[in-house]
Amino acid sequence: MSNPFTEPNSLRARLADPDAEVRRIAVLDLPYSDEDDYIELLTAALADEAASVRAEAAHALEGVEEETVVSALVPMLKDPDAAVRQAVADTLAELKESRWGSLLLGMAGDAEPGVQASALRALRALRVPEAFAPALAASSSADAGVRREAVGVLAYLKNPEALSRLMQLATGDSEPEVRKAAVGAMGFAGSSDVSSALEAALTDSVWLVREEAAHTLGKLKALSAVAKLIAAMQDEYWQVRVASARALGKMKAVEALAVLLQALGHEMSNLRKEAAIALGSLGDARALPALEAASNDPDPDVRKLSRLAVASIAAAQGA
Repeated sequence: MSNPFTEPNSLRARLADPDAEVRRIAVLDLPYSDEDDYIELLTAALADEAASVRAEAAHALEGVEEETVVSALVPMLKDPDAAVRQAVADTLAELKESRWGSLLLGMAGDAEPGVQASALRALRALRVPEAFAPALAASSSADAGVRREAVGVLAYLKNPEALSRLMQLATGDSEPEVRKAAVGAMGFAGSSDVSSALEAALTDSVWLVREEAAHTLGKLKALSAVAKLIAAMQDEYWQVRVASARALGKMKAVEALAVLLQALGHEMSNLRKEAAIALGSLGDARALPALEAASNDPDPDVRKLSRLAVASIAAAQGA
């Protein structure tokens, strides 16, 4: 009987090959092989001397939530190779079962920012209540990446006690990526309690933050922000105008009729489409002439959405 570990060109033989690239390709092939114990073989490959093999094994184990696998992966957040650490972080971030939170909580306060950020990212979707305290503490880290991941954990946990900290980060953090994350995280508030911070974010120096602020205000239907969202319809970035138009439509803000009609004639089709949707939501018959004209727009999506908006207004008017 042939030995699968020594048979030339067999998968198991390649896993033991002196050439690291041969071993890496073998690891890549394992999930698609007929090997019943491929998970054990991949887990063993996590200890390979070559970083490229360890990284490939970590990627290949994505979606596997066996205790031996997760227990082997978590310590590898401290692997000496950055590519391996990233591969492990990516795989751990796909965990779905909250029971793995206990393995990651210790890493959430690690002194190494990269390790801490990776652990927090993995904890985010697990929604482990015990992660609140370390995430709140990490939101004050000197490292922007750690602060961003901490915000993600706080958002997923939806703990009202985090709102004051998120408001501070949304308007005062030095890094745009953190401000944007904090602005989006406030969407879990479920009320307009955070609207003052979000309205302030509408004038942030970075358009990505302004766009996120408009989106979150629309999600919360924060009517106090209507005037500022109308002003944001003149933003130099069309992405901010699109998000503002969408928010105004969700709020059914009739005060925005004029600015939405103006947007319906904008040269950018994305803005025309969003304006048509918003005008339909307003249900105001004064928009009908412009929408009927837009039914002949050169963009087929604008035409379709304008016709739907006309129908929606007609229904609202009881026609």
